[in-house]
Amino acid sequence: MRKLTLPLLFLALIASACGSAAPVAAPGASAPPASSPSSADMPCLVVNQASAGGTQEPGLLAQFGDRAHAIGPVDAPVTIVVFSDFQCTSCAFEAAILEQIRTNHPDDVRLVFVPFPVASEDKSALALQAAEAADLQGKFWEMHDLLFAQQSAWTALSAAAFPAWVQQQAAGLGMDPARFLADFNGSVVAARVHAAVASTASIQHSLPILFINSSTPYSGRVDLAGLDQVVSLLALSRRQASSCPPMIVQASRQYIATLQTVRGTIVAELFADKAPLAVNDFVFLAKAGWYDGNTFFKVVPGQLAESGDPSGTGFGNAGYFFETEIAPGLKFDKPGMLALANNGVNTNSSQFLITEAPLPEMDGQYTIFGQVISGLDVLGQLTARNPAPGQVAAAGDTLQSVTITEH
Repeated sequence: MRKLTLPLLFLALIASACGSAAPVAAPGASAPPASSPSSADMPCLVVNQASAGGTQEPGLLAQFGDRAHAIGPVDAPVTIVVFSDFQCTSCAFEAAILEQIRTNHPDDVRLVFVPFPVASEDKSALALQAAEAADLQGKFWEMHDLLFAQQSAWTALSAAAFPAWVQQQAAGLGMDPARFLADFNGSVVAARVHAAVASTASIQHSLPILFINSSTPYSGRVDLAGLDQVVSLLALSRRQASSCPPMIVQASRQYIATLQTVRGTIVAELFADKAPLAVNDFVFLAKAGWYDGNTFFKVVPGQLAESGDPSGTGFGNAGYFFETEIAPGLKFDKPGMLALANNGVNTNSSQFLITEAPLPEMDGQYTIFGQVISGLDVLGQLTARNPAPGQVAAAGDTLQSVTITEH
């Protein structure tokens, strides 16, 4: 079983993308701030830095005025700013990816487009004129998407033929074509385009330029898999804890976890007397609804299944880490062992695994905190899923809910 080791590049990527806004508490949590844990908190290291979300946008809009165009929730946890040009071929490629990101994360992403017309392109300014004229009829993003999607069609036209072509496209997008042409040639649009050209004339930089929750240009992967993973993890910060969980379990009590999956029900007994921190963590998160709707992001048939990361990437956590508990006598010597996945010693958090077979090579590395008492056969019905890094994998099966009963 491989550990969930974060690549160094990915760690650097997240560090450059994360903002420094105040962290937020997990749903249902009322624990005190991480800086002053009470004696009633389980010991842990809080690592959550909640994303800055839209905090870039006011300054951006103040600097670029009407030339910066935004789409998506104002309070989205992820703000992507792109400096781009409609005639740039690599910009068109990235625009298609960003459109898919918006589709995948409609509630989590706010996209801000800042025009960066390239003087050497013959119709770059004309395309920007078209987008700004569309904006005056509330159709900027429709024209934005069309210009990038049909880039090969209009770049083949002469500059003289472009206005008639784009007027026809505007009509197809539901705009008043006469008004569009008047605005296309009007003073408002001319002023916006002039300002855009003037502001970028002295800047030498390859396009597009991307910023994700940061004033530093993003330098990570710009393929769909890479960006989707970054967005998923930054969006998760909204749900992560900003303090250590309270101690809510008692070693003398019996705790039963019922995992309702799309393939059936799994019931496990939790070992509060042998792994109190792990059980407390699991119970706390279950009661907070953390696990509801999670994907089984890794399923190796005949070996194990993993879940507990709402981002679905296999890299998400609850916003804190705590120590590995290795109880004497608990081993991976039979199927149905419930354990916490980790990144190494003392990095327990929200991810967990259930074994489907004896896996003695895992002994001493992972905290075992429970044993399946019914529904072990459900594991064998889960869809196999073990995507390689950077790979967009098909959706896994869903863990619908985790409920806890106490005796």
